Amino acid sequence: MNLITLSVVTHFLNLGYDHDIPMLEARFVTTEQGTGIVHCAPSHGPDDFNLCLNNGIKAIETVDGDGKYTNNVKLFEGTHIFKANPIVIEKLKEQKNLLFNGELVHSYPHSWRSKAPLVHRATPQWFISMESHKLRYKALKAIDETTFYPSKGKERLKSMIETRPDWCVSRQRVWGVPLPIFVNKKTKEILVDDEVIENIASIYEKEGSDCWFSDDPQRFLGNKYKAEDFEKLSDIVEVWFDSGSTHSFVLEKRDDLKWPASMYLEGSDQHRGWFHSSLLESCGTRGRAPFESILSHGFVVDGKGLKMSKSLGNVIAPEDILKKYGADILRIWVASSNYAEDLRIDYSILDQHADSYRKIRNTFRYLLGNINDNFENINLDELDLSKLPELEQFMLHKIFVLNDKFKKYFRNYDFHNLYKELLNFCTVDLSAFYFDIRKDNLYCDPKGSEKRKSTILLLNIILNALLKWFAPILSFTTEEIFKLLFKDQKSIHLEKFLEFPEKLKNEKLSNKWSELIKIRNICNISIEEKRASKEIGSSLEADLKIQLNQKLKSLTENTDFSELCITSKAEVSYKDDIETTAIASKAKGSKCLVCWKIKETACNRSNCALN
Repeated sequence: MNLITLSVVTHFLNLGYDHDIPMLEARFVTTEQGTGIVHCAPSHGPDDFNLCLNNGIKAIETVDGDGKYTNNVKLFEGTHIFKANPIVIEKLKEQKNLLFNGELVHSYPHSWRSKAPLVHRATPQWFISMESHKLRYKALKAIDETTFYPSKGKERLKSMIETRPDWCVSRQRVWGVPLPIFVNKKTKEILVDDEVIENIASIYEKEGSDCWFSDDPQRFLGNKYKAEDFEKLSDIVEVWFDSGSTHSFVLEKRDDLKWPASMYLEGSDQHRGWFHSSLLESCGTRGRAPFESILSHGFVVDGKGLKMSKSLGNVIAPEDILKKYGADILRIWVASSNYAEDLRIDYSILDQHADSYRKIRNTFRYLLGNINDNFENINLDELDLSKLPELEQFMLHKIFVLNDKFKKYFRNYDFHNLYKELLNFCTVDLSAFYFDIRKDNLYCDPKGSEKRKSTILLLNIILNALLKWFAPILSFTTEEIFKLLFKDQKSIHLEKFLEFPEKLKNEKLSNKWSELIKIRNICNISIEEKRASKEIGSSLEADLKIQLNQKLKSLTENTDFSELCITSKAEVSYKDDIETTAIASKAKGSKCLVCWKIKETACNRSNCALN
């Protein structure tokens, strides 16, 4: 930044202002706005202040707390800044130095709350050094020791601490918590005395801090010092220092809470607010962060990503959602939204979640209907897996894996992926796969058949697991179901999550069934082609001819593909060096009135033979 000093002494307004007026190169002024060479007022705005600071020009107090000029502005001392313009114009006219006066329309800073015009002014402030007591180092170390959800919050807060200047903790307002500081009138030194500080703290604790403004200073100083020797400050503490101190009087004063907090949870803007001030205040007074983890979230916006505003008419009130959809739909929206970003909501989004809720509720209805009030709390440790069919063993493996994912997502507050996994389990693994295959056994096998009993056993395990998994999200739906099953129990929300023994895990079986599902998907494509051409209705009207590679023989030779693909018949042949193919055709024969399979001979199932 270059400094161009004019070689003349300017007598500002010829009214007794006898000092040099330097002209500075200002990068914040574009060529469209002017030459870029400007005169600056360091006491009246951040751009001017920083430019002058870099060029060794001090800011002086020109406006006092009442908005009036100080004695540093000769002739206009005591004049309110918004009333000074006509007075200055008159002074210029008296000196015959006014060429022209008029009005310009230009942008001007205003309070976003009150809409009143503002003025920048330079005032003495109180700062906490980031360096002298290694506050910056302590804060950065504390950030490294903190867990962040989402993880990107760590770098955001860290970069702010790395580059921030000293912390200005004073403000000049007529409300707030006062800074309890006495300054010696002669030496200008701050009074630092533990006895006085403890006396002030004791008075504050009993009466509140407002007494600082109204009471005799001698009361705070005690008998050790004379009040006339000291100036009592009227500045208040910056409000973020207030919020940053909450951990001390909330966590440390209550027996039912612990310090540090397990988590601080707030919006993502609090990286420069509450998270930030709490970190600095605690590191300065206690040497570490007041939290073990931080969870930050985005803000609710409308379906198009726009900020919600009454004037735009895009605000959706929670009570309106509750009336139309119920509380659990709102909870699903919260759980399914990726809170690391802004959260979109409108009625079309809520309709989608309502549709997903219906699928989950239908899953519970299917389970309850087939268990038929015979719910059992299965002891998984005593379960003999060898007596169960492979499909049930495979589903238990999937439940074990899903439970591991559930615990991981839950511990990491990753509710978005947790809900997605649970929904997919209901719609894909259960409704479109397991329920679809086993409905034949449930509806057509004798009640005492081993395969049917195995199916009912697994349905009990699935129902118990889903109730516990969904309880934090669908708190009302799961409570309703829980009360149906356990009339003598208080609440599902007092229950513990299920523990699934390691023996349920079976990677080898899972790999086998992954291959079987691939074959099933190929078969389903052929079946759907026949359905699309109206040659058949349901898949039970089809017969399948499946060709598999010889390498798959040992994996598939004991598999009943008519059961797996829900067809009337399935024939499998093996050849070397071929890809899996499946051809569906319309089944020949008569439809069994019980199992609905089409056979050329009489159905030989025990229940069906009765017909």
